[in-house]
Amino acid sequence: MTDTTGIVIKKAIGARSFLYPMPTTLVGANVNGKPNYLTIAFCGIVQASPPMIAVTLGKMHYTNEGIRENRCFSVNIPSRHMVELTDYCGIVSGKKVDKSGFFETFYGKLESAPMIRECPVNLECKLVDTLDFGGTNEVFIGEIVESYAEEHYLCNGIPDIEKIEPIVFSMYDNNYWGVGAHLGKAWCIGKKLGETRTEEKNENDEQKAKNLLCKC
Repeated sequence: MTDTTGIVIKKAIGARSFLYPMPTTLVGANVNGKPNYLTIAFCGIVQASPPMIAVTLGKMHYTNEGIRENRCFSVNIPSRHMVELTDYCGIVSGKKVDKSGFFETFYGKLESAPMIRECPVNLECKLVDTLDFGGTNEVFIGEIVESYAEEHYLCNGIPDIEKIEPIVFSMYDNNYWGVGAHLGKAWCIGKKLGETRTEEKNENDEQKAKNLLCKC
């Protein structure tokens, strides 16, 4: 919508978490001697080197107890083919439902961060800090000590998003989505725009120079 002058009108829609899309992950931790998994979308990379990741969990969650106790956790990336079970893990609490048999669990370097074999990518994390901003959530910062994936999910040794088929989440309308079409190569597709703008600037400079000569 535009106003009478043709300017696009932006509507204020509230101070809410409209970061689209959000990742859909399964956070794992051993609680009372058993692996437990929780569906989390409040998750993101904090730092590249050393690699750090943050997961934000409501304070009431059963998983938090296991993260604090074992000082580690996992972040597992499910594929779209796992969407029903992934959603179910976010509906039921480990306090009431034993989730240890939902997936095939394996362990890595830390030996106490449970990971899901069925998920295309697994991040094994050592807890380095816990943040509490006084709200309903607490933030667990983990250092990624190792990553795991099956060979057929990789391309040149790196996880391939088309092969992984991750689930993304949109807040407030509560919907899961798949990924769309490839748009371009990062730190590359924008170079064409830069070249075009340089060419336009050179043309404008040439035209200005011609106009100046004409006035003389």
